[in-house]
Amino acid sequence: MATFTETIRNIFKIKELKDRILYTLALLIIVRIGAHITLPGVDASVLAQAMANSGGNDTLFGLYDMFVGGAFSNAAIFALGIMPYISSSIIIQLLGAVIPYFQKLQQEGEEGRKKINQLTRYGTVFISAIQSWGVAIHLSYIQANGVSIIPEPVQGFGFIITTVIVLTTATMFLMWMGEQITERGIGNGISLIIFIGIIDRLPYALLDEFRLIQSGARNLIVELIIIVFMLFIIAAVVLLTQGTRRIPVEYARRIVGNKVMGGVTQYIPLKVNTAGVMPIIFAQAIMFLPNTILSFFPNSEFAQSIAGYFNHTSWTYSIIYALIIIFFTYFYTAIAFNPKDVADNMQKQGGFIPGIRPGKHTSEFIDNVLTRITLPGSIFLAIIAILPTFVNSLGVSGRFASFFGGTSLLIVIGVALDTLQQIESHLMMRHYDSFMKTGRIKGRRY
Repeated sequence: MATFTETIRNIFKIKELKDRILYTLALLIIVRIGAHITLPGVDASVLAQAMANSGGNDTLFGLYDMFVGGAFSNAAIFALGIMPYISSSIIIQLLGAVIPYFQKLQQEGEEGRKKINQLTRYGTVFISAIQSWGVAIHLSYIQANGVSIIPEPVQGFGFIITTVIVLTTATMFLMWMGEQITERGIGNGISLIIFIGIIDRLPYALLDEFRLIQSGARNLIVELIIIVFMLFIIAAVVLLTQGTRRIPVEYARRIVGNKVMGGVTQYIPLKVNTAGVMPIIFAQAIMFLPNTILSFFPNSEFAQSIAGYFNHTSWTYSIIYALIIIFFTYFYTAIAFNPKDVADNMQKQGGFIPGIRPGKHTSEFIDNVLTRITLPGSIFLAIIAILPTFVNSLGVSGRFASFFGGTSLLIVIGVALDTLQQIESHLMMRHYDSFMKTGRIKGRRY
């Protein structure tokens, strides 16, 4: 404990690191404030009654509400969260895999990256406008004891247009804050915005469990067993996050000027989960789309019957969700790690894998290894993602079950490790002890 306290003091001794952390915290506080500012025209008191009667996560956008930290249930200006930006990023990356124009942009270096970012922003505005229109219609039908949350003078086309403008602008503001955190703060800004929205619900989840014990509905021993099992799941997720397969690479000895270069063995660390947390976010964004579209038809029995298949508590949802996660794990791994580029760079530097010929054979070998280790990683990722559905069916409260596994746990652990790794890098550059003296946190990709 003394070492941890000393590390915290060291963080605030480094002015740049201290400024980055305080800047990040300031923007995250703004994110949480925005999640409690109600949209213009919404009666907050009637909304609170309606949400209390709706069953929380069992509503249409219950799971979406988890990602935005309760902003949707509050009908707040940040109700859409950062998810439209994530959806736009998915679409652009998918287009990059099939359309030559986007493939060319991806190969143009910094200029191509700027153009892709610009297109992503345009896509964010478009998706935000569509989703906010659906949210406005959905809010128009919410009632509590026969009273609409939208007062009659405010109802109509004017409320819809106002909501679309406010929600779209708020989403763009969130996107800007995420970029600022990444550039001037600490950690990945977009991931931290999702992280803070999820972690905000943890105290309420723990309170739900305490109430179950207090009321006698849950035995204390059973609760301890549940918590121990949760810790086991957390440990398994950390192992998945940090797990690597090291491929040895030897470099031929050569003379450059008066120096002897090479003659050493290094390793290519291939992560079991190279894609990190992105497959979960991508898959969740895809799973939100059907309900967003179906929200335009609240009075259609057929549309609502279809929506039932995309309820996060249904088996259909879990199966589709798991398959999409496995697909995106391979898809994002292919984007994040290119075996051909690695093999070409090794060959240029005189490196080779023992027993494997340089060039094409090396590329195929790395690709085969990556494919094999990604399969169990993607399956485990899918199992963890759908675990809360089964835990909830065993009597664990819905909010606490979301932290037992699933998207919440994966994002919280992934983002926490990434942020700690960046903090540790600042400490080690200035010769301070890190959080983990027995082994530094390894870097991650998101």
